[in-house]
Formats: sequence, structure tokens, C-alpha cells
Amino acid sequence: MRVLVTGGAGFIGSHFARRLARAGHGVVVLDKLTYSGNRANLEDVEHEFVQGDIADRDAVARAAEGVDAVVNFAAETHVDRSILEPDAVLRTNVFGAHVLLEWARETGKRLVHVSTDEVYGDVALDEPPRREGDELRPSSPYSAAKAGGDLLVPAYVRTYGANATRTHGANTYGPNQYPEKLLPLFVTNLLDGEPVPVYGDGRQRREWLHVEDHCAAIELVLHEGAPGEAYNIGGAERENLELVERFLELTGATRDLVRHVDDRAGHDRRYALDDTKLRGLGWAPQVELSEGLRDTVAWYRDNRTWWEPIKGGEYREYYEKQYAARLAAS
Repeated sequence: MRVLVTGGAGFIGSHFARRLARAGHGVVVLDKLTYSGNRANLEDVEHEFVQGDIADRDAVARAAEGVDAVVNFAAETHVDRSILEPDAVLRTNVFGAHVLLEWARETGKRLVHVSTDEVYGDVALDEPPRREGDELRPSSPYSAAKAGGDLLVPAYVRTYGANATRTHGANTYGPNQYPEKLLPLFVTNLLDGEPVPVYGDGRQRREWLHVEDHCAAIELVLHEGAPGEAYNIGGAERENLELVERFLELTGATRDLVRHVDDRAGHDRRYALDDTKLRGLGWAPQVELSEGLRDTVAWYRDNRTWWEPIKGGEYREYYEKQYAARLAAS
């Protein structure tokens, strides 16, 4: 099988490309190489590479020549950045999804659109986890744009008979994750003796999913998922403060580095997924959270040459804009 992995130089996409290559599949990567795209993530992956934008029809057609399926990881993924600059998330997450669905419609080939649990919005503690048919209630420009792209999938299946499906994954962690995200941000700061900015009271709850488990689920959906269907990919639910405690333990950092700062605008308190449907296809997570966190922190400790260059330049400019005033006020 020959698969186009869009956003394949990013975090989850590069792990998925590696998984396919190890299984003997042909891999083509299409990536725009914006700030979080990094070709170093693909150094050990046998693949063909095309630099381009999923919102560019010609780039998609060029990269998809001769492939059997497309798995779409390409997205503007960070809530904080979407609040600062919402334009980019709309182009990539909505129009880019449309372009890929047009490809699926015209070719009759398979498309898996990778999305997020954030499209369901806040889940109160007394509410059950969200199921695939539940209302989408996004809270940020990022999650709203992802929801817009998600809704195009069943529309194209019903209207045009496209062979497309989608997944909604929990918070994913593991090696090679761009350090704006909670785990690599906190861990790399603690390793450098810098403060970690905890939003509000830190009692927000998320489900945590190791990247290898996430990729295994997407691969299963690629082969077994039904057109038009959505599949939730859940993880282990924890409060953010619980993770902070674990990070302190694993890095040996001192508690005075933990700073509670002004909360994010529109911050959801809890996400929770019912992944019964996916488990019915035979998937179950293999990496226990405590073990996965230990190994991931060790990776960041041992791979400073990967993340230290990233934390200068564009990243530092973003970090100062997002956190400098918050940390000063704390």
C-alpha cells in the first residue's frame, strides 16, 4: 500500500509515517514546513517528501500521484496560537480539509481525516464521556476550525459517496513534540530550571494518549473504518496538576518553578471520550501512562540537540508573547 501522509513532518504525522514504513508500506509525506514541521523527525523513515500546503490543490495532486490513500495530519493545532492569530487555522483546518476531500471525491480513494477531542467542547464532571454522535461544541478558533473540517467528511460521503472517515484523538504525548504543547513545554523548562506556567488553578482534566497508541488506532481506522463514520481515540484522564507533580518527580526540579498564571480565554475544563466503537474494531492502548511519561521525559532529557535549537527564534518570540506578562504577574 502506498500512503500520502499530510503533515508528516510534524509530531504525530512523523510517528505515523515511521509506523507505515516499518510495516513495508510506501510513504509519501506532504508538509508545508511551518514552524512545527521538522524534517529531522523523518531522518530514519524511508519516504518521499513533497513540500507544500494541503490548501493548494496542485501540491496535493502532485504529492498524491499514485497513492492508494491519504491520512491527513496537516493542521494548525495549538489553541493559544489560534487565539492570537485565528486566520491560519481557518485556511488549513477547513479549506485544507475541503481540498483533500475533493481529491477523495475525484479519485474514489481512501481518506482518513485526523481530528481532536476538543471539537466536543467542555464535558462536565457529572457528564458521561462524549460519543461519536454527540453535538460538537468547540470553544476556541482552533477547535471550531477543526469541527468545520470534520463536518465536511460525512457531508462529502453522503453527497458524493467519498471514501472518507475521521478520528477524534485525545491529548497525545511522546518524543519529537514541538515544545509549545503542555508536556514538552513543562518538561524542557524544568530541565532548564525555568518556571512552568500553569493556567488558572491547574484543575483542568484531559485524557492522555501515547503517540504510538494513537498511530495504531489511526492505522486500524485506515484499514477497517467505515466511510462517513467517526472514531474516538481515548486515553487516561488526569488533572493537569497531577501531570505537573509527575514532571517534577521525573526531572528532579523544585516546586518553586511551578507558577499559576492567568487562565487562557475560553479554557475548557474537561475533555472525555467514549472509545467503545474503536475498541470494537480491536484497538486498545498498550502504553500505560506512568510508563509513557517516564520514557517521554527521558527522551527529552537525552535529546537536547533536538529541542534546544527549536526554543530559540520563532518559538522564543511566541513564548514571550504568550507567557512573559503572565509569568511576571504571577
